[in-house]
Amino acid sequence: MEEDQREAEASSTPPAVSDDEPQNMSDIQQNLYEDAFKLLWEMKMRKRQQKPNLPETVTELCTEDGCKVYLVGTAHFSESSRKDVVKTIQEVQPDVVVVELCQYRVSMLKMDEKTLLKEAREINLEKLQQAIKQNGVMSGLMQMLLLKVSAHITEQLGMAPGGEFREAFKEAGKVPFCKFHLGDRPIPITFKRAIAALSLWQKVKLAWGLCFLSDPISKDDVEKCKQKDLLEQMMSEMIGEFPDLHRTIVSERDVYLAYMLKQAAKPLELPLALGPEPSQQMPSIVVGVVGMGHVPGIEKNWNNLLNIQELMSVPPPSLATKVFKFAVKTTVMGLMGYGCYRVGKGTVQLMLSRPLIQSYLHKFTNQIF
Repeated sequence: MEEDQREAEASSTPPAVSDDEPQNMSDIQQNLYEDAFKLLWEMKMRKRQQKPNLPETVTELCTEDGCKVYLVGTAHFSESSRKDVVKTIQEVQPDVVVVELCQYRVSMLKMDEKTLLKEAREINLEKLQQAIKQNGVMSGLMQMLLLKVSAHITEQLGMAPGGEFREAFKEAGKVPFCKFHLGDRPIPITFKRAIAALSLWQKVKLAWGLCFLSDPISKDDVEKCKQKDLLEQMMSEMIGEFPDLHRTIVSERDVYLAYMLKQAAKPLELPLALGPEPSQQMPSIVVGVVGMGHVPGIEKNWNNLLNIQELMSVPPPSLATKVFKFAVKTTVMGLMGYGCYRVGKGTVQLMLSRPLIQSYLHKFTNQIF
């Protein structure tokens, strides 16, 4: 009887937990992680073509470390450019994808085509106010005028800009361990440097040309411009007589894009999961997606020692810019005054009789006198 009782107690006692069990679980998880990593890496390497069959719009660049950059020159409104980007990323299975966008334009990557078409076509006062608030009067006006050029092409073709960048973003997400980088200089800096490079007369002349842009464009025209991006070709034609403007909008960005591509093309530090040796390195593969007009400039600057510090500075506004800002503000105030006059004397008197308006007028009078 006593023996049966001891056996029952022994069977009801839970087994002792070993101190090594948590360590064993951690080892199992680590092994699973390493196996999954190896599987994904091997899959990527199997898909990567050693001699890729790439479109004619792709330029191959190499670094001193043996890293490769496949530069896809695109037309921003071209359907075939989208296909070129997809094919290149699928063929080379890159470690990094760099696109000609900055943080101020990154929203276009996740917006659908319908929304982008609507945004491009609807340039209103609210957008103008937002652009001026964000970038200043002159840069904001320049941004809206360039948007008008883009909207004109959008209206003509029924196609939103940036399709090749959205395709690059989607395809990069399908490649294991692929990073996605923004490679363009922030657009407010580009606009401010461009405005600072122009005289007052040049600003007026450029604005006039952009305001009255109306030449028809067909999809065949876009494909003919594959040797030079359509938007940048139109801009080059308009700013051809302004070499300083071409320098800031095109040439400086060539240098900036080349610098960012070289920063992305660094040897990879492989994790221990792929081998017993620490600090294993291998050359990286980068795909760059830029407008065709930037490709010659990037090639030209590729082997140079690049410094972008000066390109990121914004010069102080010139006297002409200050005069223009004052003229714009004076015009706005004059229009507001004229509006009040047109509304009528009775309405103005009614507004002035309001306590809140009288309070503000009283404070304003005291500040002046």
